[in-house]
Amino acid sequence: MSITDSTNELPLQDETDAFLDRLRELEAFDNSRGGVKGLVDAGVVTIPKIFIRPQDELCQDKLNACLLGDVQVPIVDLGGIEFCVEKRREVVNEIRVASMTWGFFQVVNHGIPVEVMDEMIGGVRMFHEQDLELKREFYSHDHMKTVRYDSSIDLFRSRFAKWRDTLNISLLVPGDFKPDHLPPICRDITMKYMNEATNLGHALFDLLSEALGLDRNQLRSLDCANGRKFVGHYYPACPEPELTLGANKHTDPSFLTILLQDSIGGLQFLHENQWIDVLPLEGSLVVNIGDLLQIVSNDIFRSAEHRVLANHAGPRISVASFFTGIVVPKQVYGPIKELIPAGNGAIYKEFVVSEYIKRFYSRSGDLSGVDSLKLS
Repeated sequence: MSITDSTNELPLQDETDAFLDRLRELEAFDNSRGGVKGLVDAGVVTIPKIFIRPQDELCQDKLNACLLGDVQVPIVDLGGIEFCVEKRREVVNEIRVASMTWGFFQVVNHGIPVEVMDEMIGGVRMFHEQDLELKREFYSHDHMKTVRYDSSIDLFRSRFAKWRDTLNISLLVPGDFKPDHLPPICRDITMKYMNEATNLGHALFDLLSEALGLDRNQLRSLDCANGRKFVGHYYPACPEPELTLGANKHTDPSFLTILLQDSIGGLQFLHENQWIDVLPLEGSLVVNIGDLLQIVSNDIFRSAEHRVLANHAGPRISVASFFTGIVVPKQVYGPIKELIPAGNGAIYKEFVVSEYIKRFYSRSGDLSGVDSLKLS
């Protein structure tokens, strides 16, 4: 039998052709700079193949279709914690339990005015729905740009493209960001919301420090609240939501994430091997523990996997505020010594945030970011 007669030749060629076809589709989508919204505006009634999840993932979802009944993430009321010692003690305990067992909680009476939150949702929507030529000016995959717009951060590396467009605002490098870098259509409300979210982040780090049994300012003294990134996600209505996702399963490469979401919903987190809906609650914000806080807390707090479903309804809009700690200049973090049990040692190695984030986005498959730093 000749080499060309080999029964393995045709499947191999088919696989190569499929890879090249997918690459061409990805390049065409990327070069359009129109994002997922551009596809919707073009009137697609079926999603392109590059957005379809692999069959093994779709089958696994069917096996895990059962949610845990009416389980909902804890809701923490922050009202009055600055004036009542007993109230603050109760809130600290609620945050401790939620951070240890869920990795997620929602906060109400958090101090950010509802009108600011509503305007921020509107600002993100206006950016994504403005004239395409104005939006294209910000399109880039360069992670060093302080303000950029893209679709799927890992478009050419992931198993499928995500049904989502994103406005990225990076305050990771001191001095790089200036307000006039922001798109004019949402500049004022974005500046206002970022300031409000930053203040809330500082308050939450104080509460988390107390929840860990540390001095109130311990996490802030480590600059965990410095280094911030804000992203405005736009999830258009999807004609075949059962075949794709708005965001695939992941944890956050941050210390803490504060999420503002609209009323449509779609956010889920993994709890006891089941996906739990994080139902929208008017006036609330979702808070989740990031990988870096799991590491410095020496596994006391947990960073939970989460994802976003695609939906027939839309567009769904959310704004995530990531607190990453010091990225530039390099600063070394590691398990806080007061949280390392005597005789047991630290669970994790020390790390530099910039290197952790780089490894996080280059890792393969479903490998955990925190596992890469575990000591044997």
